[in-house]
Amino acid sequence: MRWLWALILLILAQPLAADERSALSRLDLAHSSISAEGRDRGRPRPLELRLTLSQPVPYRVYFLDGPPRLVVDFREIDFSGTDPAALPGRDLVRDLRWGRFRPGWSRLVMDLPGPYALRTAIQKPAQAGAGGALVALRLEPVEAEDFVTRGNALSTLRDLPEPAMITAPEPRAADRRLRIAIDPGHGGHDPGAQVGAISEAAVMLGFARELTEVLIRQGFEVVPTRNDDSFVPLERRMTIARGAEADLFISLHADALPAGQAAGMTIYTWNPDADDRASRELAWRHDRDDLVSGVDLQGTDDQVAGALMDLARLQTQPRSEAFAKFLTAQLNRNGIAMHSRPVQGAAYSVLKSPDIPSVLIELGFLTDAGDRANLFNPDWRRGTAQAMAAAVADWASDDAIRAGLSRR
Repeated sequence: MRWLWALILLILAQPLAADERSALSRLDLAHSSISAEGRDRGRPRPLELRLTLSQPVPYRVYFLDGPPRLVVDFREIDFSGTDPAALPGRDLVRDLRWGRFRPGWSRLVMDLPGPYALRTAIQKPAQAGAGGALVALRLEPVEAEDFVTRGNALSTLRDLPEPAMITAPEPRAADRRLRIAIDPGHGGHDPGAQVGAISEAAVMLGFARELTEVLIRQGFEVVPTRNDDSFVPLERRMTIARGAEADLFISLHADALPAGQAAGMTIYTWNPDADDRASRELAWRHDRDDLVSGVDLQGTDDQVAGALMDLARLQTQPRSEAFAKFLTAQLNRNGIAMHSRPVQGAAYSVLKSPDIPSVLIELGFLTDAGDRANLFNPDWRRGTAQAMAAAVADWASDDAIRAGLSRR
């Protein structure tokens, strides 16, 4: 079945500048669709994805597993203002999402009802009176052993620097301001948790901007992992922080769990052995969001690398836990209600950095009415941001003292 790779296309065209939004191709939902052939007998059927665009674009196609999904990267379609749920035939597949993937590229991800193969991929003038171009992808179900996926997980990770030796971090220069990486979760074609019209990605981006303003006013430098509604893979978020030599990594979330399972702010530090049911479910949800967005991280850590990372964490893990304690104290001082167990461990991928103290903060849960109200309360957001900034200052002072003692 190796011949299938010949159908994975990169159609040559003049590149489009990512910031020239008016020059980007746009999707015509009225003349686009997903269709299936034959009668529904409970088994996967041949599918055709038809996208009518305002102008031709380069694109490439591949499959990933766990779950089976089709990934199509475009350079570039402006998907803003279009809802995947409104695409005719959307109910024929398990899930469909699209949006900006990285500068210059957009991505469509379609969860499939089983393993498929790409039989034809065509871009031609649009039909039925529509202008522009039609991209038509025909997919046919195959047996599991014939399901050809992108074999190398690392090939889906772009723009990453060359690996560096893992060593103990150098003390921060006395004349350099503390640098904080702020990571608003999700974005782009991954909206995160959703309750009605509210999306976790949008709420966290708004709070991240408020927190950034407070931190800058108090003399800290801020490194954002995203500034707009764009998708940033989990590994890339850590790479951004590492490339900027961040001193602390704070990931912001407001997830969703079944009613009654969780409410109140919770601070997470790295713990691959966490056995709390809710923590496991949330960690699975966070990592699955990245997985189904077209990034497959399985197999990227071997035993040697894992051992080195665990060794490096002997220094960074206590620093992460120390920040969590300072943050809990400041939130309590500001009267911010928290979870009954405010500090917990979880195996979130964004907490895996062995060289940067890292925490993930669930500011609340969109499925809880009280938490939801807090997230839209300007006074609550302001008080929470101020408490976080005060905790950063307290932690930085304590961390500097401990670093000085360790060098004696």
